[in-house]
Amino acid sequence: MDVKIAPSILGADFGNLERDIKKVEECRVEMLHIDVMDGNFVPNIAFGPDQIKMLRGKTDLFFDVHLMIQNPDLLIPRFAEAGADMIVVHQEATVHLHRTLKLIQSFGVKAGVSLTPATSLETLRYVLDEVDMVLLMTVNPGYGGQSFIPACYDKIRDLKKMIAHRPIDIQVDGGINLETAKKAVAAGANVLVAGSFTFKGDVAENIRNLRETARI
Repeated sequence: MDVKIAPSILGADFGNLERDIKKVEECRVEMLHIDVMDGNFVPNIAFGPDQIKMLRGKTDLFFDVHLMIQNPDLLIPRFAEAGADMIVVHQEATVHLHRTLKLIQSFGVKAGVSLTPATSLETLRYVLDEVDMVLLMTVNPGYGGQSFIPACYDKIRDLKKMIAHRPIDIQVDGGINLETAKKAVAAGANVLVAGSFTFKGDVAENIRNLRETARI
């Protein structure tokens, strides 16, 4: 299985953000994970469309924009225009998920759905034909540095069965390190979001070790 690495810039040094983005770019990661938080859906606040537009001018990396915000439909046009390559919305944050996914696609942007740990996979069953990626949160969203919730391994396996032969990526976000990455990939995940793990210490070595342990 080819595993994609998606460093989360929440784990980067915000005082040297461009430097840290260049480091992961040099490691040829497949995408850059950008968490957007509104202080409502989750407690913290981070990154808006203006900041993403600024970053878009600094790198050619694929922008995986994870909206942890209420009423995402109101801001999807701005994030698309700012340079997002994929926009991921939370099932829990929108009333009409199918409509939201079609809105994302209308801008020529890939569409993804995220579920918090307690949300059932059944909420996705009837929108899978509109989804490029499912992001399973493996911690409760809103803070970096949390520990992986072990029950999520079974959830990854169940999602793998649900999507069958559809070309849908399974992304996991939260508590990813060498041990949890290996188990998550074995369960069926193929996109690893890693923030704290990536940017603490030697970035190149961390990504190299993550790729090696995730190879199955």
